[in-house]
Amino acid sequence: MAGGTQSAMKPAGPWRQFAWCVYDWANSPFPTIIATFLFANYYAGAVAGKDYDGEALWAIAAGIAGVLTALLSPVLGAFADQGGPRKPWLGAITAVMVVATAAMWFVEPSPAFLLLGFVLAVIATTAFEVSMVFYNAMLPDIAPAHRVGRISGWGWGLGYAGGLTALVISLFVLVQADPLGLGLDRSDGALENVRATNILVALWIALFTLPFWLFVPDRPASGKRAGAIVREGLGTLWSTLKRWREYRAIVRFLIAFLLYSNGYNTLFALGAVYARQKFGWTLADVLQFGIALNVVAGLGAVGFAWVDDFFGAKRTVLIAVAAITVFAAGALLVETEALFWVFGLALSTFFGPAQAASRSMMARMAPPEIRTELFGLYGLAGRVASWAGALAVGGLAFATGSFRTGMAAILVFLVAGLVVLWGVRYEQK
Repeated sequence: MAGGTQSAMKPAGPWRQFAWCVYDWANSPFPTIIATFLFANYYAGAVAGKDYDGEALWAIAAGIAGVLTALLSPVLGAFADQGGPRKPWLGAITAVMVVATAAMWFVEPSPAFLLLGFVLAVIATTAFEVSMVFYNAMLPDIAPAHRVGRISGWGWGLGYAGGLTALVISLFVLVQADPLGLGLDRSDGALENVRATNILVALWIALFTLPFWLFVPDRPASGKRAGAIVREGLGTLWSTLKRWREYRAIVRFLIAFLLYSNGYNTLFALGAVYARQKFGWTLADVLQFGIALNVVAGLGAVGFAWVDDFFGAKRTVLIAVAAITVFAAGALLVETEALFWVFGLALSTFFGPAQAASRSMMARMAPPEIRTELFGLYGLAGRVASWAGALAVGGLAFATGSFRTGMAAILVFLVAGLVVLWGVRYEQK
């Protein structure tokens, strides 16, 4: 097996495990507010205007971020496995995310700021995705084997709660506040109340990651020089890729994860867009739906955390993805807004369990000496999923002239992921 820094840490105590979970609370406003509900819509609408295809530009930015994440995650993960501590890597990447997010304040509602918004979105999104590689890889070091599922689920639950809380503050204190405070200008030519949500997210991340930096233990340094870390990291990564047959179960799981996460991530990203088109939702409607989804998804993540530890991560993922498939099909078939809400909330119950149990399954399967490297490949699979699903939906919608038909591609990815995951040989430790 490839060499590296062995993980000899004792599991952390409850307070330090909670501090690890708080990082999920801290960074979740980024995908919730920036990537899904607010800045993405602001960029596509107010910044791009009527003369540019803002949705397409945003999709391209997300695609570039996906490619960068795919290239950087396994390599940086391999470097971290050789160097020892993960927190310095995570700290530097988190700082990039905070600065790029805060700088989005300067993206004014004018096509003149299209390029600035595009570049900042690529940088911030890439930093967010790469940060999760190092954060996820620390899970087995801070949690005993019999509690990995619970800690992962609690982290996802706190993440949904963090995204929800920041979204509520954004909606009622900034976007819809009347009167609007802080001297912000809400006119169409400024929209400072919407742009201020970027500052909120940046401050949120900087503040709430403090418990993680202060209390979560890290592995000791390997004592290797930088040149050796780079050389041995690349060598280890190449050795792992060449010896993929020794990790058949992990490879099969990564393929399954790529497929089913493709389905539910695309559903989460485009569900509000579908509803806006079908039911004529306003931005406020989208935000209210997003708040409801985060509440239910967070409760689902926490509730299923025990299921993971008692019945196994694989079974938890199978149950969650099967439920998402059934309720997603229902959401695409209904014709009334009320029923769409019912099916949307039902399927969101299983978003958190699918994500949390996937993370715990990867944590349990990955050998300690190449864990961060494998979480880099796990992140790569997730990023491929993020653009492949949207591409499939868009291509099918364009070919058929029906966005609903395009969204049906999501069901294919979910079912395919279930089939591949079913064949993964995995015994929970």
